[in-house]
Amino acid sequence: MYVKTITDNKKQYIDLLLLADEQENMIDKYLERGILFAFFEDDIKGICVVTDEGNKIIEIKNIAVVSKYQRNGYGKFIINWLTQKFKYKYDIMRVGTGESNLTIPFYESCGFERYDVIKNFFIDYYDKPIFEDGKQLKDMVYLRKFL
Repeated sequence: MYVKTITDNKKQYIDLLLLADEQENMIDKYLERGILFAFFEDDIKGICVVTDEGNKIIEIKNIAVVSKYQRNGYGKFIINWLTQKFKYKYDIMRVGTGESNLTIPFYESCGFERYDVIKNFFIDYYDKPIFEDGKQLKDMVYLRKFL
């Protein structure tokens, strides 16, 4: 697996970015200020966007694995790669996600713990209801991992 840092034309990955964040104008709020990494093994397997939030905190704003490669360990590979890359510069890696039985257990299995909730985030900031695993997402759950 090799990793490429994408600095130009980040929107070429919009289809993948939309897998993890369904509203393009929300992606636009972090994409240019974030670092976009693309993960390849023959072809692209996944992407992620991270931002420096100050106070030695790095935040995963978007992480997505190509649909046909999901549930094959690529998501965990990306989290582990990010952990190794940033552990000497940052103290905390955090991520915000919907209250979902698909994403929360994934992050917890990667060593993250819940620490905050923003009530009605997906209702207040998204144009359309977002559903995951048959459940409408309402609250943003923040998880963190100490590096």
